[in-house]
Parts: sequence; C-alpha cells; structure tokens
Amino acid sequence: MTRSTLISIAIAFVMGYSHATDVPPIKALLITGGGYHDYAAQKDILKAGIESRIHAVVDHAHVDDTSSRPRLPIYDQPDYARGYDVVIHTECAGGVDDPSVIEKVLQPHRDGVPGVNLHCAMHSYRFGDYHKPVADGAANAIWYEYVGLQSTFHGPQEPIAVHYLPADNPLIQGLTDWTTEKEELYNNIRLLPGITPLARGTQRIEGRDVEAIVAWAHVYRGTRVFSTTLAHNNATVADARYLDLVTRGILWATGKLDDLGKPMPGYALARETN
Repeated sequence: MTRSTLISIAIAFVMGYSHATDVPPIKALLITGGGYHDYAAQKDILKAGIESRIHAVVDHAHVDDTSSRPRLPIYDQPDYARGYDVVIHTECAGGVDDPSVIEKVLQPHRDGVPGVNLHCAMHSYRFGDYHKPVADGAANAIWYEYVGLQSTFHGPQEPIAVHYLPADNPLIQGLTDWTTEKEELYNNIRLLPGITPLARGTQRIEGRDVEAIVAWAHVYRGTRVFSTTLAHNNATVADARYLDLVTRGILWATGKLDDLGKPMPGYALARETN
C-alpha cells in the first residue's frame, strides 16, 4: 500500500469521524431497578452496547432495590426526562400499583418524549384485574396503552426462535432471524390498537410450540414507542443481535432511522451483526 493511499484512508477516517461529531448525540435515560434481574450488570451491558453502535450518550437512573416495588427517586421529579431524547424503561416494578405514581412515569411520554421498553417493563405498573384483557380507556389500561401490549406471565426458560415479520417499518429491515439461549417468552393477553408487530417468538415447551409477539412499535399520543419483551438473562442482553434490535428501536423512536433502516448521517458508529 502506497504512502498516498494510507494518507487518503486516514483523511477519509478523520472526515467520517468529524461528520459523526457534527450532529448532537442521542441523549438516552436508562431506568433500571427491581427484582428478578441482574440490573447491576445489565445497565452497563446496555450502555456499552448502545454507545458502541450509535452516536448516543446513555445516562443511568439505577437503584439496587430488588423488590417488586422498587423505589425509583427519578420519578419524584415531574420533569425527569427533561433534556433527553428518549427514555429506556427496563425496570421491573410489577408491584407498583399506585395510579398516581404510574401517571408520573407516563407524563414525559405524554408530553412527547419517545420511549423504548425492554422486557420486564411490560410486567410493571399493573393494578386491578390485569389478568384479564383491559378495556380501552379503563383506569388500569394506562400503562398498557403506552407500551402497546398487555402481558401477564411467562413460561419456563427455553430458547426462543425470533422471527422478524413482514412489516412496512424500517426498524427491522435487514435484520435476520435468530435464536436466543434459554429465555422467558412473555404471553400476549392483548395487542392494543395501532401497534405494528415486528417479531414473533416461538418456544418449544413440553413437545408443543408456544408463540407470542416479542417486538413491536406504535405511536402513543403522537409519540413513537418501541418495545420488546426479550432479554431476561445477561447472555441475551449482551447478544449482539439483541443489541442491534434495541439500537434500531432507539433510532426509530427518536426519528434517526431512514426509510431503508439505516441510521441518519452521523449516527452510525458500528456495523450491525445482522
């Protein structure tokens, strides 16, 4: 390789890096805490995985409370999402059933801050007879209306075959099917109106296939929201294919994904695994 070629490559690299820094990073607030999950590790896995893929800065709002009613002081601030482009909910707060608290969690999203919801976020903030499909507009439907899907439980941990569905959504364009290690498949009690299913999960349990939607997107009161029920265990959270999906969700929710499923100029830092 000639000296002039090396110089050209170096210039191209510097110009590409400079272009990436010409746009502000996506500022993401990652909220973790609650029981049943290794959030102390997962918060760092998610931060590193996201920041290595796209031009983003992920801030933690983490508590070590491992109960089903984690005390999350971040929600004491009425404008807790101020200055952020997206809030990533992955707390596990199934025992938090006070509607006034849930309203505080929801307020920034009602005010226009996009949301990304991971795994146990779908089993959080539930009250009333949530084992039955909630009715549109019911008091106990407020969290499900935000995440877009009602789930109540999961079966045994077994590998999940993830199949991306045909959808007119750039969020999954180019992503390929994959299979997790042993994982939890969340059931689907109700898919709320307006959601776009993006991926179906299939588990083999006691000789039969069990299926559920495991990733979807929708618009909540004019605001984009992406959700996936995948990733209970650290191995799945750290799986490059999972992190690719989550990162796509962040880009889509914040309007930084083009119609071909590619990050807007300045936001791609690493090539996807898929």
